[in-house]
Amino acid sequence: MNAKNLPAELEKDTVRIVPLGGIGNIGRNMTTFECNGRILIVDCGVLFPEESQPGVDLILPDFTYLEDRLDDIDGIILTHGHEDHIGAVPYLLKLRNDIPLIGSQFTIALVEAKLAEHRIKPYSLVVKEGDIEQLGSFECEFIAVNHSIPDALAVFMRSTGGNILITGDFKMDQLPLDGRITDLRAFARAGEEGVDLFMVDSTNAEVPGFVHSEVEIGPVLENIFSQAPGQIVVASFASHVHRVQQVLDAAHQHHRKVCFVGRSMVKNMGIAAELGILTVPENTLVDLREIEEIPENQRVFMSTGSQGEPMAVLSRIASGTHKRISVGPGDTIVFASSLIPGNENSVFRLINGLTRLGAKVVHQSNARIHVSGHCAQGELLYAYNIVEPVNVMPIHGEPRHLVANGSLAVKTGVPAENVLLCEDGTVVDLHDGVAKIVGEIPCGYVFVDGSSVGEIGEAELTDRRTLGQEGFIALFAVVDSHHREILAGPHIQARGMAEDDSIFDEILPDVRSALQNALEKGAGDTYQMQQAMRRVIGRWAAKSLRRAPMIIPTVIEA
Repeated sequence: MNAKNLPAELEKDTVRIVPLGGIGNIGRNMTTFECNGRILIVDCGVLFPEESQPGVDLILPDFTYLEDRLDDIDGIILTHGHEDHIGAVPYLLKLRNDIPLIGSQFTIALVEAKLAEHRIKPYSLVVKEGDIEQLGSFECEFIAVNHSIPDALAVFMRSTGGNILITGDFKMDQLPLDGRITDLRAFARAGEEGVDLFMVDSTNAEVPGFVHSEVEIGPVLENIFSQAPGQIVVASFASHVHRVQQVLDAAHQHHRKVCFVGRSMVKNMGIAAELGILTVPENTLVDLREIEEIPENQRVFMSTGSQGEPMAVLSRIASGTHKRISVGPGDTIVFASSLIPGNENSVFRLINGLTRLGAKVVHQSNARIHVSGHCAQGELLYAYNIVEPVNVMPIHGEPRHLVANGSLAVKTGVPAENVLLCEDGTVVDLHDGVAKIVGEIPCGYVFVDGSSVGEIGEAELTDRRTLGQEGFIALFAVVDSHHREILAGPHIQARGMAEDDSIFDEILPDVRSALQNALEKGAGDTYQMQQAMRRVIGRWAAKSLRRAPMIIPTVIEA
């Protein structure tokens, strides 16, 4: 990044806001707030990779901005327990393991279970709606919001630089299953006190109207259960407690047994039941080891894998590789979750695979089996009119979502110049009710690949894409540079290509000639010899095979 874009030193009593993820894509949510030398973080999540990022397990926010200031961090507020808001917490705590975590009871329980897998015992503070905590330079009031996971919170932050209201992910379901609605009265009180900067969920800002209520899903599930002749598999996010509750209730009503499958599903629902958030009807839940004793027309599997993840339960069922579960004619598969942008191909492949097995597949395109957890345009307009913010910063969304959200703010009377359309790394300063973009900081993707974190970059991903799409050609030769002779080879081997290795017979003499010429000109410079072979085979592959494979030439000096 150009140094001239870096922000100036932060002035006293000014709040500096720096999003490190979640603005420009859906996932990897993380924002830092700094005032008078102290830093508070809101959310620390992951982004899941796309097909164009082969081999990548997770994508983290870029912590570089914080690495020299870890001791200035007073805490991490977690608005709710979805992976795109809590998934990166273990990686940040590996840099400093005593950063306090602040969140609701269910959110903290989920993140503590995650941290236990990394052998990290955190410093946690459980808060609930209505609580007010002084966290460094910020006084934080927590507000109940409704989302597709229990116990979500918005945060009203007061500071010497101004008041900031952060919605987190939210919607305004007026008939939620748990009776916990978004507290618009608290939003209104914040508005009356004065909201200098309103940071608003943008995920559904392009969707007109209002999001349907969660209670509408229950009758759809009951209808599916009443008509299903065989096994039922319901796939959903492992954190969607309300959806799981509806499945349990429908199963109990139709005298079926439910089995949780998928490590995260088992773990999260165990936590939810222990906290009293999930109510399990008597004699409804069974263990996977007991499932063979139950008739197929009484089985319900509540599984992970609704996004087509290759190693998740549903994908293994579709591929016939799950050890205990198989499906066929008479069975019903229900995709009870939304389709995350970027996962379309994986999900449609999965649906086609299950359909090919003879199962009936129910998904959001042919039934109302899911409702969103994010505000649509009508609800966002209500929020803007209730809060009446001075400045607006759309968050949580791709560029099109952010722009649509900003347009809604302008329609409600927010001046266009007070709507800040940002990207990850954009630096915003808030002082005396004035919010403005003051620069940028470097902010890239950090890839987790197995046990390595941040060790692969775009160059390695380009190589992986090339290997997957174009194939691989290896050339090998042994030379005696002193006598300028080729002692062995060149030998050519290819992988990931439809053509047989014999196709290289026509170009082999040219490769040998190029190697001999380089040997005579460059004496002992094996790099020049390797490049000479690479150029010949590269030009030939482009012309004859219409490909650009990865080419690895090796020349050994005898």
